[in-house]
Amino acid sequence: MSATVLLLQLIVILATARACGWLLRYLGQPGVVGEMAAGMLLGPVVMGTLFPTLHAQLFAKGSLAGLSALSTVGLVMFMFIVGLELRARQGVREQLRAAGSVGVLSVAVPMALGLAIAPALHPTLAPAGVGFWPFALFIAAALSITAFPVMARILKDRGLTQTAFGQLSLASAAVVDVFAWVLLAFVVAMVGAGDGYLGLAKTGGGVLLLIGVLFGAVRPAFAWLLRRHAPEGEPSLPVLASLMIGLLATALVTEWLHLHAVFGAFLFGVALPRDDRLLDSLAKRIEPFSIVVLMPLFFALAGLGTTPSAFVGGSLGAMLLVLAMAVIGKIAGGAAGARVAGYPWRDSLATGALMNARGLMELIVMKIGLDAGLIGPELFTMLLVMALATTAMTTPLMALFAGLGRRPVPRSGSPSAPVR
Repeated sequence: MSATVLLLQLIVILATARACGWLLRYLGQPGVVGEMAAGMLLGPVVMGTLFPTLHAQLFAKGSLAGLSALSTVGLVMFMFIVGLELRARQGVREQLRAAGSVGVLSVAVPMALGLAIAPALHPTLAPAGVGFWPFALFIAAALSITAFPVMARILKDRGLTQTAFGQLSLASAAVVDVFAWVLLAFVVAMVGAGDGYLGLAKTGGGVLLLIGVLFGAVRPAFAWLLRRHAPEGEPSLPVLASLMIGLLATALVTEWLHLHAVFGAFLFGVALPRDDRLLDSLAKRIEPFSIVVLMPLFFALAGLGTTPSAFVGGSLGAMLLVLAMAVIGKIAGGAAGARVAGYPWRDSLATGALMNARGLMELIVMKIGLDAGLIGPELFTMLLVMALATTAMTTPLMALFAGLGRRPVPRSGSPSAPVR
């Protein structure tokens, strides 16, 4: 692939992502929804249908290796920051009981619905050779994901971070992350191990050993390094290089273990010493380039993996079924968990609406499933539409359920806080 083609692809992708992101933000949606939609526009569903010759020339399969490599680097960087944020989120410990009930039910209900519809989807949508249970468990995991970054951005943009349901939703997302990613790692290991239960045991043992090394050796080593060379949370260039080497090495190990590189990146972020100043510094250095340049490439590649056949005939019915189960499962599960914790119906339903946001995290799950051979282009397209729809409906549903605009926004500690 020539550098000219790669540069042209980058220009088209970034310009389309920026334009779509601006348009969706103007319409009151998170910018990530527009960037996800840009991927669909550049894929075979839209551009491939309207301008087939141009699309075939610009995004020829043989020219996508460079984009794929860059997008993988972007995913690794993004999941590293997500792992750091998981340890830095405030309010999880204080609201552990309430967050636990919301998190567990907002995972369990969509998982159950995913397992319920799997028998109808498996015969026609599972790739050849993929057994029922790996396929069904992947569907369950895909429906149970919540996108913490998108949720946090929605709450921040609307000034709702300190509301009772806002804090509960943010704390619950940490619980959802743990459940969903553990399940996804298990499913990918089932398929990638290749040697049945023995291969699964080897992969599981390797992951446990990796976790032991990260928390037993790597974390203390970086704690010492950061105390000596980054006492104010601002890593020097040598320290930053050490962090990047450790990040990439951990991602490589999880690839060797037949898991995706994003699992290693996530674990490395979780294992680092907790330091909000370090998180802020790394986020300022890594996130802008990752989010502005690299992540739109991931969205574009996701769009290129779609197929128009998902929108016709029985496939359209399957797509609507997946969407319905995803929405019902998350809103019902999240609302039920908040009610169990003592929150009023308004805040409970608003919490359920926030837990329904999937965004970028869903795309990462889909990409992992596609790379592992668990799903094909048709189901990949359905899940992408589901991710777009559920993320786009989060803000209006939250406003509807919380009654925003008809009453003052409640702050934590107000009468709308949960009854203990």
